[in-house]
Amino acid sequence: MTAANENPSEKPNPEEQDADGQPAESGNPAAAEPAEAASEAPASGTEGDALAQAEQILNSADMPEQPQEAASPEAAELRNDLLRLQAEYVNYRRRVERDRDVAREMAVIGVLNSVMPVLDDIDAARQHGDLVDGPFASIANKLENTLKTYGLTRIDEVGVEFDPNIHEALIQQQSADVTFDTVTQVLRVGYKANDRVLRAAQVIVSVPEQ
Repeated sequence: MTAANENPSEKPNPEEQDADGQPAESGNPAAAEPAEAASEAPASGTEGDALAQAEQILNSADMPEQPQEAASPEAAELRNDLLRLQAEYVNYRRRVERDRDVAREMAVIGVLNSVMPVLDDIDAARQHGDLVDGPFASIANKLENTLKTYGLTRIDEVGVEFDPNIHEALIQQQSADVTFDTVTQVLRVGYKANDRVLRAAQVIVSVPEQ
């Protein structure tokens, strides 16, 4: 019989057996596919916004450098469509970023306008000597320093030339001491947010004598 003639000293090839003693399937590429697919699958929650995804798709697109004449009409049409899509995407992204900047700026301006009455009260208290020292003076200073970080600056200089863009003249008087329209007193402080005038300063202006 054939079973009796087999040599029991022969050992099976360990490369042909798996851990359970079963013959291993060698050279089967399907066994490595699940691991590769799992490594390539994106993790949940790591996807960017729509703009980032569109940018990644456009950047990864293969743009052939071959001349237009050598390409087929279909390839040339696809290339033109891709170029047009890239230009539209760049313009769209610029509009989105510009709208975000405008919305952020308007939100900051709204907050600054809402705290101006508080700043007026702080100025009045400081002029009456109520904010020389103490906890309220410290709070007022912290508030003013915090608003400066958002670009808020005061319009309260005297001795400067009158500027109708940032000054509102409530009183005008002639003076022999000036050679041009000069701000001599600030009745109410004005404010600017960066280059935008939020409120003009109410001032008294001295003009040269006729």
